[in-house]
Amino acid sequence: MSRAISVALLVGGVILLYFGGQSFHSLSSDFSRFFTGSPTNKTIWLIAGGVIASLAGLIGLAIPSKR
Repeated sequence: MSRAISVALLVGGVILLYFGGQSFHSLSSDFSRFFTGSPTNKTIWLIAGGVIASLAGLIGLAIPSKR
């Protein structure tokens, strides 16, 4: 995986985590947690996608390139 793709995944993952955190503290997520005990599906997908993209970016940066 090239360094540019790894950096893009890392930056995209951090952005997704930021928006997931904002969504987690939103009014709709508060109502969802009150009635169902869990945040909205959008929040869960944003956080999960951010974690996966960030990990993929970090792994891509940690593995030395073959050049």
